[in-house]
This record gives sequence, C-alpha cells and structure tokens, in this order.
Amino acid sequence: MIHRRDLMLGLAATGLASPAVAAGGFQPLFNGRDLTGWTPVGDANWSVQDGILAADKGAMSFLVSDASYRDFDLRVELWISPEANSGVFIRCSDRQTFNPANAYEINVFDARPDPTYGTGAIVDVAKVSPMPRAAGRWSLLEISARGDSLTVVLNGEKTIDGVRNAAHAEGPIALQYGSGVVKFRRVEIQVA
Repeated sequence: MIHRRDLMLGLAATGLASPAVAAGGFQPLFNGRDLTGWTPVGDANWSVQDGILAADKGAMSFLVSDASYRDFDLRVELWISPEANSGVFIRCSDRQTFNPANAYEINVFDARPDPTYGTGAIVDVAKVSPMPRAAGRWSLLEISARGDSLTVVLNGEKTIDGVRNAAHAEGPIALQYGSGVVKFRRVEIQVA
C-alpha cells in the first residue's frame, strides 16, 4: 500500500498522484481517454475529458469493468461534490444490478442521512466511525480484497481493517454515479 507521506506529498503538493501511486505493479483499468474496458449501465452522462472520467446527471448508474477479479488491490482517485453519492462496487455477481446483496459496496457518500455506512464503509458489512469526508478534493481510495478479508483506506487512513466476509468471491468492479458531481481520474489494480 502507498505510504501516507507519499500520498500527502504527491496529492496535496501537486494535485496529482505521487510516483508511488503509479509504481508497484499496478495496471490501469481506466486509460484516461475513453471508456475502453468499461460498460455503462444506467443513464448517467459519463464523459472523459483531460484524463478525467466524470458524470453529473442521470439516475443511479454504473461503469462496469469488462474483466472480473477475485483477489486484488485497487486504487481509485476520485472527486465528489458535497451532495454526491458515489462508490466502488467489487466482486459483483450481477452485471446489470448493483447492491450490497450481490456485491461489496465501498461507499463514498459524505451526505448519507445515516453516516454509519457513509464514506469509507462497506455497506451492510463494515461500519465506519467517525466517517471521513471526501467531498471537494481529490481523494485516494484503496481497497484490498484477499479471500474473505477486506480493507479500505481513504487518503492514507484505514477506515476498514481486514473485516472478514465471504459473501462475494469474484466479479467485476463497478464505479457508481448516484447524484451530484462524481469524477475519477485514476483507476488501477494489482491482481494478487
């Protein structure tokens, strides 16, 4: 995993990912140019401009990776507006419907009415307290899925530390647009 010092120096000082984010055997899932490798589900107005994947209109929608994954480390740089509802779903068992019953939902939703499963939580699996905030800045979300162990790190701080849950073993990754403004600029994976 990336070190907190590298994250802070790289993201805060330059607004871009530090060299540590791009190194270490991670492969890009988002090419920065178009939606190659992803299938849109729903009607969000996903677009790619200047290396940023964004949506700001539409109903609950997803971009679903063409490939499926079992054990991996995932790094996602994202930006959300204060009212935005977003997240990353992993090990999805259905490529058309996404919810905590058929995938792990790592939430990014600062304005969630009940913050128990807000930003940094795994909905219906692992609560977060206190809930960190992601809105209004570029944030680095790191997700580790190894067997039944799941870990989530947001901006260098662990929000979920090795929670055990074996409900979902393998499947694609889905980037969520729920509301507000949602942007992704780097999506990288290292398969274990």
